[in-house]
Amino acid sequence: MKMIYLDNAATTKPSEAAVAAAEKVMREDWGNPSSAHALGTAASRILESSRAAIISSLGIGAKNGRVIFTGSGTEANNTAIFGAVYSKKRPAGASGRGKILTTDSEHPSVEQVMCRLEGDGFSVVRIPTRGGKIDMSVLEAEADSSVIFASFMLANNETGALYDVRRAAETVKAASPRATVHTDAVQAYMKAETSPRKLGVDMISVSAHKIHGPKGVGALWVSEEIIKSKNLIPYLAGGGQERGMRSGTENLPGIAAFGAAAQEAQSEKEERLVHVTKLYAQLERELAERLPEVKLNRPERAVGYVMSLTLPGIKSETMLNFLSERGIYVSAGSACSAHSGKPSSVLQAFGLTEREADSTVRVSFSAENSAEELHLFCDALCDGVASLVRMR
Repeated sequence: MKMIYLDNAATTKPSEAAVAAAEKVMREDWGNPSSAHALGTAASRILESSRAAIISSLGIGAKNGRVIFTGSGTEANNTAIFGAVYSKKRPAGASGRGKILTTDSEHPSVEQVMCRLEGDGFSVVRIPTRGGKIDMSVLEAEADSSVIFASFMLANNETGALYDVRRAAETVKAASPRATVHTDAVQAYMKAETSPRKLGVDMISVSAHKIHGPKGVGALWVSEEIIKSKNLIPYLAGGGQERGMRSGTENLPGIAAFGAAAQEAQSEKEERLVHVTKLYAQLERELAERLPEVKLNRPERAVGYVMSLTLPGIKSETMLNFLSERGIYVSAGSACSAHSGKPSSVLQAFGLTEREADSTVRVSFSAENSAEELHLFCDALCDGVASLVRMR
């Protein structure tokens, strides 16, 4: 039975170039980048060349900011938010600890941090994103001089919605020039425009395993202005690696593989986008013809790598099991919150009812998927819709 993998928003298969880069480091260049001897120096060169590859992939020069390697996209988000928020001094006479703006559709690695900050006395305002758009009227009303930090996801991992982060950042900066603005670009990286300069943000989080690199390595880009003004304090204390911003011996095999995957993705970005766009259009067309009762939750602006489908009264978990038995892998929303047992709050923020959210599956593509695979997926989905028991 052939495996059909359509859960690339959860993770991607590591490319041959990424695997080769990691293997070379583990076999030949396994020194500690902090060591002063020749083996350490060789490891340090690999570390810095990989850092340069990530900077290049973001479309910004090395002098404009710094890339800090982390253990994941989640750690990059935590480092950005906690590090920036706790670096802020409370204004004289202020009654609270300051206002933070975000959206109601963030990944758990942002949303759970916001919950913790609320418990610590910060005011967190979640801007609605119904239909996959940041509600600018609400954002404009909430953006004022008390805002110290804002974090807006760039591409939603459950719906593929591409948010207007540039406009949101401009709105925050106009109301509170000293506020720090961050974007979680993990799902948008190498799929949409992620240049920090074009987005107008101070920090941007990315991750290797979403672009055919390995799991367990991410990166946080931080503007030079934030570094110089010390508006980011270290999240981890220890040996002072990553110029004191992320202690802990660097995961050099993972970082080397990340750099290789980034270079490969950058060189193939347009080619991959064209291929995936065709796949999206094919599946949309087939579903409209063969399964008109399946609802496509398509945002106005989106990355073409993610498709959200609401089934006609069939629980998503039931359909996932049905497809999995046939070697077809999709998901129900975010892999990071798949075991919560609750309908997706992100899908409800998009505008789905709780019942609809509980019947929604996510199909996510990569350049390795084929037209034939999507046709076979559609065949299986038709079988599942016809045979599975509906919810009452």
